[in-house]
Amino acid sequence: MGAKGEAFAKQIEAKGQEALAVLERLTDADWKKVTEAEKWTVAATAHHLAGGLDAVSGIITGIVAGHAPGNFTMGMLDQMNAQHAKEHASCSKAETAALLKKGAATAAAMVRGLSDDQLAKSGVVFTDAPPMTAERLVMLALVNHIVEHMGSIRKTVGG
Repeated sequence: MGAKGEAFAKQIEAKGQEALAVLERLTDADWKKVTEAEKWTVAATAHHLAGGLDAVSGIITGIVAGHAPGNFTMGMLDQMNAQHAKEHASCSKAETAALLKKGAATAAAMVRGLSDDQLAKSGVVFTDAPPMTAERLVMLALVNHIVEHMGSIRKTVGG
């Protein structure tokens, strides 16, 4: 709908395609390596990134609609991420690639549908942090999230 939403959607699509290309080149040995930044396997890091796209899209949709996630703290997010990393330490590359394709498409479509006014709306994401605009959440938890985790994966596998 808005110019910003369209620009963000294109970034998400491009970063998603880049991430998918990297994941497809990884060997089984690469998939099992542990990242320095997250201290998770490459598999868990990639799965976290892929699954997060859909989850964050839901949070952004809620903010735009005036709904806060509820009693949710940064510590709770850290605990969820640690548990996710344990559960998906050996997930399959095919499952993760499919989740990444779906998540990137969902996130891009959601952001593409937002007006500039909707992107400017703010809400409480974490009860122990200041409110965030939908636009800031798009940048931090969608675009930069892909960049950061894929940078960690690339550094870990030497590519």
